[in-house]
Amino acid sequence: TLKSYATDKLGKLQKYLKAPLQAQITFAIEAHLHCVDVSLSAGGEHHLGRAEEEDMYASIDVVVDKLHRQINRTNEQHKNYRRGPQPDGGPGE
Repeated sequence: TLKSYATDKLGKLQKYLKAPLQAQITFAIEAHLHCVDVSLSAGGEHHLGRAEEEDMYASIDVVVDKLHRQINRTNEQHKNYRRGPQPDGGPGE
């Protein structure tokens, strides 16, 4: 079913998060588009995604890809922040 498909897809994002994830998924049909809105929370981080496609399953795939990119970007920012200035004479030196 649609619910189990979305749950499986979002569950695969868990390995990129430090805390258990909580997600709220909203399915809607607007005109001829199938819309999926996802609000994802894990460990104090919040990620939002929306996709509008011709097929509901395609919308789920697109929104999961968007959330995956957001999570990766956030993790990179956290990693770079913890690392601090680089001693190798990076940009600006």
